Amino acid sequence: MDIRDLLLKDVMIMDMKATTKDAAIDELVHKYAEQGVINDEALYKQDIIKREAESTTGIGDGIAMPHAKDKAVQRATVMFAKSKAGVDFNALDGQPVHLFFMIAAPEGANNTHLAALAALSSLLIDPDLVAKLKEAQTPEDVQQLFADAQAAKEAKDAKDAAAKAEKAAAQASAPAAEKRPYIVGVTACPNGIAHTYMAEAALIKQAEAMGVDIKIETNGSEGVKHLLTADEIARADGVVIAADKKVKMARFDGKHLVNRPVTDGINKSEELLNEALSGKAPVYHDADGGASDADEGGSANGGVWSEIYKDLMNGISHMLPFVVGGGILMALSFVIEQFAGDKSLAFTFFNQAGNMAFAFMVPVLAAYIAESIGDRPALMPGFVGGFMATVYTGAYGGAYTASIAANAKSPAGFLGGLVAGFLAGYITVWMKKWTKNMPQSLEGMKPMLIYPILGLLIVAALMFFIVNPIFSVINQWITHFLNSMGTGNAVLLGLVLGGMMSIDMGGPFNKAAYVFATGAFTATHDGNLMAAVMAGGMVPPLATAIATAFWPKKFTDDERKAGISNWLLGISFITEGAIPFATADPLHVIGSSVIGAAIAGGLTQLWNVSVPAPHGGLWVALLATNIWGYVAATVIGAVIAGVILGIWKPAKQA
Repeated sequence: MDIRDLLLKDVMIMDMKATTKDAAIDELVHKYAEQGVINDEALYKQDIIKREAESTTGIGDGIAMPHAKDKAVQRATVMFAKSKAGVDFNALDGQPVHLFFMIAAPEGANNTHLAALAALSSLLIDPDLVAKLKEAQTPEDVQQLFADAQAAKEAKDAKDAAAKAEKAAAQASAPAAEKRPYIVGVTACPNGIAHTYMAEAALIKQAEAMGVDIKIETNGSEGVKHLLTADEIARADGVVIAADKKVKMARFDGKHLVNRPVTDGINKSEELLNEALSGKAPVYHDADGGASDADEGGSANGGVWSEIYKDLMNGISHMLPFVVGGGILMALSFVIEQFAGDKSLAFTFFNQAGNMAFAFMVPVLAAYIAESIGDRPALMPGFVGGFMATVYTGAYGGAYTASIAANAKSPAGFLGGLVAGFLAGYITVWMKKWTKNMPQSLEGMKPMLIYPILGLLIVAALMFFIVNPIFSVINQWITHFLNSMGTGNAVLLGLVLGGMMSIDMGGPFNKAAYVFATGAFTATHDGNLMAAVMAGGMVPPLATAIATAFWPKKFTDDERKAGISNWLLGISFITEGAIPFATADPLHVIGSSVIGAAIAGGLTQLWNVSVPAPHGGLWVALLATNIWGYVAATVIGAVIAGVILGIWKPAKQA
């Protein structure tokens, strides 16, 4: 596919008016909307801002590549825009951005489009092309520059491929001392549209300049490309990982490995290659989950707590479909029961289907926490450990039963499942380390016999004799506390949970509050706390909708349009609808939202509202024990937050 098919002349902006990051995003997104490239300006802008919140797309050298892939995009397009004055876009090098490439990829973009986007991204590491683009005067100039650059790159790639084949044949017969250094690497970013391929191109170009042979595997939107083979990894003198998402690491066991963010692959390629070749990079050991021989050079992405959070989120993300699907079917069964009775076929079907899904909640949570830590061998012990936490009290009380419909006297429950997941994961890591020196002839026994049998034995024993007895008592105490909690304590807890739902709108605080309420719901079958977190979670998008409706002059055109969408997102309990507002103005949006959400959460407890469904917002209001109390708490909290935001927010600069 010709790159010029993506770089449309009609969407180019040769003289941008914006001088700030927010204004630049508004101008670029609005141009796409005007030209029909996107059909939902608010949604596309929301995804652009969400990507910027992960890390800036201002990659340095005066270039920014904001990008998003969503259903608002009607055709794959790259917008070229130029700012003579420069825009402060929080670029990695702190310098103003003069060239913008806003990439729009459809949700179902095919490989041809994605490959073209990748090719375009890789061209932008050429400083000569960048310099010429800064001098371009017309859209035709821009298209021609890219066409020439693409043709030159294709010719060079063909020449390099022939030279590489010739060199490989010569090196195969050369003495070891004469062979060139060899590096393998992986580049990846969450969206996989631009940074993945720019990092690949930068590393390859730098390796060529240094006289180093290199192969880079890309993990982008079109899947894994240039997959590294076991032989290539074995031959490599070092490994470079430039990634912002999880990649398969076990294959690099025993290699000197540098693990950095993807932007370092673009801007610090020489540093990464030198470290990988120096012999001083940490040696990666799969047995303990990361590089450990040395604690130098930024060899890991984040610290201990970020790893724990990543593992926990892996479990929660896999668990949520069971919670939502099972919880809502169970809640519907209670509505059916009121009209048809508990002996009706409809009630029995909905109730049992919901209960079956709900029964897998804790086992799935534990299994995927374990899998995140110890990879696939940890999955089964984690699943069984989580299952034991839901149906068995432990060695010192009660009897084990394999019936998921059975109600254990006081199972270890949600907390026990969390412990089971982390235990299974780290026990698997320990087993890998313990067995790493086994004879090669016994390698096949590890995944088939040693890991499953020993892992299950240890996890089951710990759950049976220690975890379940301890956490069943803790769980019983929590259940008793929640059931006997006075109105004052209940309101206080509702205030805290409601407020937490708005602090980061989908982040760790939000997830912690939701998980706590879900755990309480599974332990007590009482939806009081679910009402608090749902009411609190609906407040931020509803507050922004109210503020944009009654104080429109304080918001941009795009924010007013997003405010209209947030009416629907708010009543649907999709807190993330307020993220673009919070990103642009965190103090006023988050501050007002937390106040309103805390009030909403507290009111649900004051009015004894219970919602026996873990999701759905106001759409499940008919399931609430106090329908009008649930609606009123949400509306009051949203109005208070909206009014505070509308009054508190400064007037928009003209």
